[in-house]
Amino acid sequence: MEGILPLWKPKGMTSHDCVFKLRKILHMKRIGHTGTLDPDVDGVLPICLGRATKVAEYITDAGKTYEGEVTIGFSTTTEDASGEIANQKKVTQTITRAMVEDVLKTLTGLIKQTPPMYSAVKVNGKKLYEYARQGIEVERPTREVTIYSLNLLDDWEELRGETVSFRFIVDCSKGTYIRTLAVMIGEMLGYPAHMSKLTRTRSATMTKKDCLTIEEVAEKQQNGTIEKYLRPLEDALCDLPKFQINDTLAMKVRNGMVLEMPSDLKGVGDLIVMESEEGEALAIYVHHPTKAGKIKPSKILKVL
Repeated sequence: MEGILPLWKPKGMTSHDCVFKLRKILHMKRIGHTGTLDPDVDGVLPICLGRATKVAEYITDAGKTYEGEVTIGFSTTTEDASGEIANQKKVTQTITRAMVEDVLKTLTGLIKQTPPMYSAVKVNGKKLYEYARQGIEVERPTREVTIYSLNLLDDWEELRGETVSFRFIVDCSKGTYIRTLAVMIGEMLGYPAHMSKLTRTRSATMTKKDCLTIEEVAEKQQNGTIEKYLRPLEDALCDLPKFQINDTLAMKVRNGMVLEMPSDLKGVGDLIVMESEEGEALAIYVHHPTKAGKIKPSKILKVL
């Protein structure tokens, strides 16, 4: 069995928990997820099976869509609802829709984020959450991410109360911390804040309507229909340039040979998918580091 299984991850489970369960259900070891979702977050988690594990990183690198909730009035140690209260400030003014929309516009485009201490980002070979659990504060690297769109959900014009919450939808690049985005929204409104809820509604080309729950996967596996719900590994490569080759050249590609850069692909990005005349992805090639005008295999997806 091979392909991409669009899974709807439930709250309360880690991404690794999902992989562990699926290995038992599907009776196979070669399974990998495509980017960690925190236990408190539910949503789309593409799972790569068999040969498709070779392309997991391209789904991880693709854009995502989330629906979340910001709560303003207090921040937490983890920047989400699972942490302890870190800072409090009662909301003493009316929060208007116009005020929030101005903040969201400011945070749209290329922005800089500092990842939370409770995250898997590594500093000196150690994950930040490992430092955090020991009570050690370390300098965190600032990263640039892209917010393609950031908009409010629901119909409201004014919010009042010592704490207030509102929902949003965001399309973003890889590496974006939505928890940190929620904190940034609060800071720009003048208050401590945290992300109180989060759901991932899209990962690469896969959305909620494509997904199966773990229970549904078990049912489809039991009745022998699970393969009908798998997406081809080519779906992970949909954003990369393609070059279709004949059977003779396909033999060379499968053998990992260095090739001339196709003239009609000059000027494209670093990655090129070499595919058969039937549209099957055979290998991913990259520009040769030392031989001008040549390309070499980065990953062989289909061997002889």
